[in-house]
Amino acid sequence: MKEIVGKMDATGMRMAVAVSRFNSFFTEQLVKGAVDCFVRHGGDEKDLTLVRVPGANELPAVAQRLAVSGKVDAVVALGAVIQGATPHAELINGTVARALAKIALDTGVPVLNGVVCAQNLEQAIERAGTKHGNKGWDAVTSAIETVNVLKAL
Repeated sequence: MKEIVGKMDATGMRMAVAVSRFNSFFTEQLVKGAVDCFVRHGGDEKDLTLVRVPGANELPAVAQRLAVSGKVDAVVALGAVIQGATPHAELINGTVARALAKIALDTGVPVLNGVVCAQNLEQAIERAGTKHGNKGWDAVTSAIETVNVLKAL
């Protein structure tokens, strides 16, 4: 049996992180986790591009442009959408998730969804660096591994 696995090595990798400014209390923690992960796995900060957008809904358009640019090996989208009294958050989360997955499939560039989808503030806090880890870190980990799996294929 031949098994292909992705190394957890970001050396020489070029990555873009698109982040929503909305709910910046959370998204700034996600950015810190993403940058820390990239550097700890051998990436150079000069090979990391940070792009800020107004909200999660704008992430797919920016991710699309980054993915087709030829300048990055992967794109990570970060945001925080917290459920309120209306189904607005559900609609945004589903639309963004589908769009990011489609961009990855259409371009062949890994596009990772690091958008926190929380029912309340406590859940958002837990996913932005406390007891449930940091979704920014997790998304960059997945990006590094996926880029390396694709290279191995």
